[in-house]
Amino acid sequence: MLRNSLIVFIAIFLAELPDKTMFATLMLSTRMRRPLAVWIGVSIGYCTHVAVAVFFGSALSKLPERPIHAVVGLVFLGSGIFMFRSSAEHHESDSVEPTPRTFLKVVYLSATTILVAEFADLTQLATVGFAVRTGDSLGVAIGAASALCTVSAIAVVAGSWLQRNVKLQLVQRMASIFFIIFGILALFNSIF
Repeated sequence: MLRNSLIVFIAIFLAELPDKTMFATLMLSTRMRRPLAVWIGVSIGYCTHVAVAVFFGSALSKLPERPIHAVVGLVFLGSGIFMFRSSAEHHESDSVEPTPRTFLKVVYLSATTILVAEFADLTQLATVGFAVRTGDSLGVAIGAASALCTVSAIAVVAGSWLQRNVKLQLVQRMASIFFIIFGILALFNSIF
């Protein structure tokens, strides 16, 4: 079990590090200014996906990819446009703080963002493959969940640093551009 957990951890960690959901986590941590709540929410979203992948993996692999890519693309595109417009509204006064949100609302928003963005993602499908190949559901779940929570912790720390050291409007605009690009790419994948 430990061997499988370690192999899965390394593979999932490396696959998720440059992924769109890592950037989503980074954006959430800069926008919400509640790093612990963001990390808990993102981790809940990831662990939910790991559970689904491990226990219902064969059903996930049979879902059509194109509609999933279209939904993910629309969510990212809409989020990117909303963030860009929101950053333009705050341009008049750079001292304006983001809308205060309760701890639980940030956890919920972070979890649902990851749940939508990560559905049928490469790392979820890889987790399905590891679970099927090894037959070690617990080891695969531990390795995948640990890797995903570690990547999200890195993104939250980076986002918190950016939020403290870079103008909020610049971070929001950069994040919105990434979201728009990811949305367009996901929509492109759903069509072609």
